[in-house]
Amino acid sequence: MQMDPSVNVLGKPLQPCSSKPLTGFFRDAHCNTCANDFGSHTVCAVMTAEFLAYSKYVGNDLSTPRPEYGFPGLQPGDSWCLCAGRFLQAHEEGCAPRVHLEATHINALEIVPLPVLRAYAASSGEDGAG
Repeated sequence: MQMDPSVNVLGKPLQPCSSKPLTGFFRDAHCNTCANDFGSHTVCAVMTAEFLAYSKYVGNDLSTPRPEYGFPGLQPGDSWCLCAGRFLQAHEEGCAPRVHLEATHINALEIVPLPVLRAYAASSGEDGAG
């Protein structure tokens, strides 16, 4: 799998999203992507209780640990490379989480317009790259 260039939505080098929990399609702490990433795991989002409940309701339980897959389960405050389509869906339903623009891959713009991402931008002091 050839990784797409690591560029963020601001046209700069893609910054880490989270190493604890380890995120990304490639599990490299970045929202890197490639042609095989059919879900476009490109939006670095900061989980909220509201979003986690919404995601579970629509069939993607991100809060329950799945040790068989090495998945610890997410908690409010965790950063995670979210599918761009799920982010857009949550935006349309009024429960989208905040976003780290510096850690959101430019390919997210194929699905989510930049003004929408900017509306959810987390402050730079909350980089989530923990």
